[in-house]
Formats: sequence, structure tokens, C-alpha cells
Amino acid sequence: MKKRRFLQTIGMSLGFFPILGHSQPLSKPPLLKKLLPNKLQVGDLVGLISPSAATADAMQFTFAKEALEALGLKVLEGKHLQNRRGHLAGTDQERADDLNNMFANKAVKAIICIRGGSGAARILPLIDYEIIKNNPKPLLGYSDITALHNAIYAKTGLITFHGPNGSGSWGKFNVSQFKKVFFEQNDTLHFENELEETEDLVIKENRIKTIYPGKAVGDLIGGNLTVLTSLAGSPYLPSFKNKILFLEDIGEEPYRIDRMMSTLMLMGVFKEIKGFVFGQCTDCDPSGGYGNLTLDQIFDDYLLPHKIPAYRGAMIGHVPKQFLLPVGANVNLDADKGTLTTTQPIFKQSK
Repeated sequence: MKKRRFLQTIGMSLGFFPILGHSQPLSKPPLLKKLLPNKLQVGDLVGLISPSAATADAMQFTFAKEALEALGLKVLEGKHLQNRRGHLAGTDQERADDLNNMFANKAVKAIICIRGGSGAARILPLIDYEIIKNNPKPLLGYSDITALHNAIYAKTGLITFHGPNGSGSWGKFNVSQFKKVFFEQNDTLHFENELEETEDLVIKENRIKTIYPGKAVGDLIGGNLTVLTSLAGSPYLPSFKNKILFLEDIGEEPYRIDRMMSTLMLMGVFKEIKGFVFGQCTDCDPSGGYGNLTLDQIFDDYLLPHKIPAYRGAMIGHVPKQFLLPVGANVNLDADKGTLTTTQPIFKQSK
């Protein structure tokens, strides 16, 4: 009885004060000046690190090193690259140290993450963002590396790169993407699905679907939907104001995609962004039950009310052929054609 009266008293007293969750939105991260990474060239030294899950198959280290060397690069392995603690590639401090050390090492010109998995968010408080500001260089990876892309952009303004991990797929398409982005360094990058012809009368592979027509311009942010929403309420998400949001995921049933999209909705994301792109949702089929919303219905529910130019089906995510996107770069989105095009150089210009 005393406990009930105490709770009632607390509840009544709260009536005299604004409810924090509704009256005071989460503080926005400060707007930072965009930081361009230094250029990468053939023959440069790159650092290979594992900020997320451990790699069980030792041959993956060999494959990653050989792939980067075949791209014309020299490879420095992180001190703790092959460590293991449970499912993680070493302790949080060890994984953060490898990242910090690679940014601090003047000889290292870019940093490649060997894989994703889980665990990158654990090291975000241990990252030395001042070192990153003072040594801007490309960081490449995807999936769980979404945590690093967003935290680094939120804290430093540095453009990073969402694309193949070191031990990922390095077929002709991905190699071409890597060379186009890092070695050719064109002032304009254009990302449009590669359509594959088959014996079928119509092309079915890599088709995009327009969710809402139109064009939009904004800085590109996003990554893996699950990882992105897990950062909600933390200081490691950048502002979504006037951004182009891109997302992808793997192994999530439609009801989970709906739950995470609702999280973004409750955060006010869809009221703030200028455009939206969804890549691939690999192995996201429903498993049964009393019925499921389709992904089409889910995207329509959250995006159509805001009339945001949006499309889905981009070559982004857990697929063999994937775009290598500059996170933080300003882009033009065309939802009718299904294209993203950078508007400005993404690397620091030589003096």
C-alpha cells in the first residue's frame, strides 16, 4: 500500500512538470564542417583491422591481404587483427587501439575493415576522434561498420566509404568500383544499377522500384538498418536534417524491418530527410505466422505521407556486387531513374 501511494505521489508530481520525452527532444549533434579524406594511390600502404566480430577461418586473413595487394596496395595488419574474445576480434580496447593507431600512423593512407558482424558500437566511446580529425583518410567497410561510419561523421565530419570489406567479394564489379572511387578520383561519381540480361524476355535482376518520384539533394548518410537504429539516442548518430538516407539489411523478417522503420519514424527522421534509398534486404523473407506486411507496404507506410523522393533495389548491402558509397558526400538522388550522383569532390585536393 505504501509503495502504491508513493508511485501515485510521484505520478501526480510529474503532472506539474513537462514530460521530458515529449517536451524536450534529444539534443542534436553539432553541425561540423565536412572533412575530406586524403587521396589514395596505387602502391600506398593500407591498414587492415577488425573492429567487429572475430574471423573464424584463418584463410580469410590471407584472402583479404591478397585481394588488397592485387588492387595494387601494400598491407599493414593491425596488431590485434587476429585476436579473439568470445565472438569479438579482441577486447574493446584492443579493437579501438587498432583503429586509432591506423589513423595516427602517417604511413597508412587508408583503413580497410576485414569484416562486419557485431561489436563495432562497443568501441565508439574509445575512439580518439581528435586523431581522426588530424589525420583524415579513407575508411572502408559495411554492415556492422555502419556504427563507425556514423560515429566518425557525427564527431568529425569525415567522409568515409560504405563498400566491400577486406574479406568480402572482389569480383570485377567491386574491383571496378574500388578503382573508380579511389584511384581515378573523378570529380563526379555516378551510381546506377548494373542491369543483367538473361534468356528471359524482361530484365529482372537489379531492377529498382520508385517508392515516391522526384529528385533531391543532400549529404548521404546511413548503412545497415539494424546497426543504425541500435545507435538511437546516442551521441554517435549525425543529424538527419536535409540528408539523403540509404539503408540495407540481412536476415531480418518484415516485422522487424517494420519495427526499425518505426523507430526512425519516432525519432522524426522521415520528417527531416530529403531523400531515401533502400538497397537489398537479403534473406528477409517472412517465416510464417498470421500474415505479414510486405516490404513494399512497410516503405509506403513510412515514406509516402512525407512525399520524399525514394526508391528501393539499389546495389547496396549484403550482395556480391555492391556500390562503394562515400558516406557524408553531397549527392543528387533521382528516384525515377534510381541513381545517386555526387556533386562535389570527395577527396582533399592537392595543393
